[in-house]
Amino acid sequence: MSRPPDPVAQERVGNPPCKVVTVVQARTGSTRLPNKVLRPLAGAPLLVRMVERVRAAELAGVVVVATTTEPGDDPIEALCAAADIACFRGDPLDLLDRHYQTGLAHGATSVVKIPSDCPLIDPRIIDRVLAHFLDHPGEFDFVSNLHPASYPDGNDVEVMTVDALAAAWREATRPLEREHTTPYLWENPDRFRLGNVVWETGLDYSKSHRWTIDYEEDYQFIRAVYDALYPTNPRFGLDDILAFVAANPPVAALNAHYAGQYWYRNHPGELRTV
Repeated sequence: MSRPPDPVAQERVGNPPCKVVTVVQARTGSTRLPNKVLRPLAGAPLLVRMVERVRAAELAGVVVVATTTEPGDDPIEALCAAADIACFRGDPLDLLDRHYQTGLAHGATSVVKIPSDCPLIDPRIIDRVLAHFLDHPGEFDFVSNLHPASYPDGNDVEVMTVDALAAAWREATRPLEREHTTPYLWENPDRFRLGNVVWETGLDYSKSHRWTIDYEEDYQFIRAVYDALYPTNPRFGLDDILAFVAANPPVAALNAHYAGQYWYRNHPGELRTV
């Protein structure tokens, strides 16, 4: 999905002191759908297809897959080597440490967090969130499109300064803060300068349109989208997917019963904000 670089975007990213490192966290040991990142999509592993989409964002900078040191994740490292994707291996459970160490290893001044369960993510949404962060230098410690969310679920983008990430790395103590990387930042608005990007349409599809992968039905949905759109338009985006699912209700129904399910439902009462 490579395309000619946008000179304006390149100039923005290239100006010191900003170096953006986008981290795609991935592992094979998902409890709900093991090996989901290795499942085939349009003739390649899901993880490869997703990295293609992330790399298509003009502002994503260095894209790194961050997996674990567990032997079961050796295939991810091998896949990255074969596909010429940078790979970092770190703590299996402490995602905050893994993101921080990945950023340090690549000299980041800003770290972007994108989970590997978002193979339909639109590169333009990545750029929109990063542009909001980069175009206001010194104004934000953390910017996302999740607080509140509005885009279809599976377009998750979070960007933070490495200094803010380092503060969370030093100070966060609760297990959910270590496991999910960023709660310490967005749960402390008095400490960190937070920003949010909402869908420019004014719509909120975050609870009605599920484009992420945790269950077999999610995979069936995502595979149907790829099978329909990828062969003629590998760069298909948000509008293309919306048009396709609107025209194909049986596809939209495949995983509709999981719409609105988020990780923080497993932590009732532990989060101050969601």
